[in-house]
Amino acid sequence: MTPESTRQPKPERAPEDTAATFCATLVDEWIHSGVRHAVIAPGSRSTPLALALASRTELHIHVVHDERAASFVALGIGLQGVPAILLCSSGTAAAHFHAAVIEAHLSMVPMIVCTADRPPELRDVGAAQTIDQVKLFGNAVRCFHEPGVADVAAARSWRSLAAHAFASATGVFPGAAHLNLAFREPLMGVAGALPRRRSIEGVPVALTSSPGIHELALQQLAQLINHPRGVIVAGRGCGDPDAIAQLSRASGWPVLADSRSGVRHLLDVAICASDQLVRSPAFAREHSPDVVLRLGEPPASKVVNQWLAASTVVHAQVTAFPDWRDPDGVVAHCAVADPTTLCRSLAPLIEHADRGWLSSWLAAEALAQTTITGVLNDASIRALPEPLVARSIGSMLPAGAHLVVSSSMPIRDLEWFGLISEGVTVHSNRGANGIDGVLSTAIGVAVSTAQPTAVLIGDVAFLHDSTALVGLMRREIDLRIVVIDNDGGGIFSFLPQATSLPAQRFEQLFGTPHGADLIGLATAHAIPSRTVATVDELAAALHEPGPSIIRVRSDRNSNVTIHQQIADAVVSALAHTAH
Repeated sequence: MTPESTRQPKPERAPEDTAATFCATLVDEWIHSGVRHAVIAPGSRSTPLALALASRTELHIHVVHDERAASFVALGIGLQGVPAILLCSSGTAAAHFHAAVIEAHLSMVPMIVCTADRPPELRDVGAAQTIDQVKLFGNAVRCFHEPGVADVAAARSWRSLAAHAFASATGVFPGAAHLNLAFREPLMGVAGALPRRRSIEGVPVALTSSPGIHELALQQLAQLINHPRGVIVAGRGCGDPDAIAQLSRASGWPVLADSRSGVRHLLDVAICASDQLVRSPAFAREHSPDVVLRLGEPPASKVVNQWLAASTVVHAQVTAFPDWRDPDGVVAHCAVADPTTLCRSLAPLIEHADRGWLSSWLAAEALAQTTITGVLNDASIRALPEPLVARSIGSMLPAGAHLVVSSSMPIRDLEWFGLISEGVTVHSNRGANGIDGVLSTAIGVAVSTAQPTAVLIGDVAFLHDSTALVGLMRREIDLRIVVIDNDGGGIFSFLPQATSLPAQRFEQLFGTPHGADLIGLATAHAIPSRTVATVDELAAALHEPGPSIIRVRSDRNSNVTIHQQIADAVVSALAHTAH
């Protein structure tokens, strides 16, 4: 008898136990990498991974009924730099993740997307709840992998799979990593011993790049921007405010501060009313820069972007991520580097500074802010105007708070009029500029930061993401939702369609009144709510911890008029001082 024949056969591991061990290994590796949140949309096929996630006390589990809402909650969590695990069942459930995956792609937000799937034998045979999920999100993900039904023979690859997904989601170019995971029934098993981790203990796998910039490239950039009349355009991802202020003071250049830049509180260098200022033809002409240094993402203001694009000067762009952001086709020099490090390195190299240039911008900024305040405080304006809401909300929140702003009119009003206190962080999904998932994104921000979080949102976007309200009162978060209710799509009233079409046709296709009772909707979800009509009432409501819904009524036609009054008043004030 040979030695081999005397061996006892190894007991076969049940397939459901292999699946459970596979999922437990993925989760264990993700926790090792620093993941602390999992967002689960309920379903059956995803049971093995859902149970593995829920069994770990290191993870905060967020169950969200609607898949689209769930995906934007994960997006909001990822805004802090560490991905959440996002899980759903098979079929169209996975398709509802697509919008958030696209936003993560365009905004460089990390996310680990796990879609459960049917095993191969149930595909292409008409099985229920089965669609083609292979590369479902196309090029919007940093990596896609389909490991197939878990097999113990591949156990040594399981940790590598999890580490690869995390590294891809958080690497040089952050975004979503997609794992399509097939599970066979039965779906409930018992995890066995996990494969050994082979990475260095305490050091997760990462794809990194140097945050600095080569000395020669730094000298070239310094020479490129060494002009007395330039502007620094600061958008999301522009870097540390102190570093930007250091460069601004050294160069004598103003900082055109986007509402998401985090630098609007730098009163000695920041220009917050640039949109209103460059609407003045005389100011725009006299303050045309010799060079433009762009830090981070482009600003939200279309007027500012058009003014910058109309110049024939050199535009240099600095971004931490290797993505090309030049929709106007004006960038001549692009540096991929940490903006904070670069600003601090550039400041000592500046040789030509014109203090009068910065003083001229700051004087115009002060005049514009005084004029805007004067118009909005006019006693003849009886309602609480939309611009005043946007202007006030960023200074009404406590230090450390987060403000999530919807695309469409809210982000524009914040860009045009908003005053943001130091310590208040502004977020807005401007990768794809959609209005979907705004409330859900805010929930993700609130659960991941454990800080007071406010939302500025229009009524259509509010209704669009109303499934995010399900179970909100049970999430133990401080979320203060300010919704502008003008019964329809307010932004369209600013477009040529509003004056070119008959009123009835415009309302049918663009105004789109919905007639929904937003307070009634809040009541249905047991969320405290109120309607405010003055800035003092708004302040009082915002000073109370949430969850809460604060409704501001508005009229679309009056809103257009107020915006025009502000623009005209600023242009007039600038013209008066010029004389």
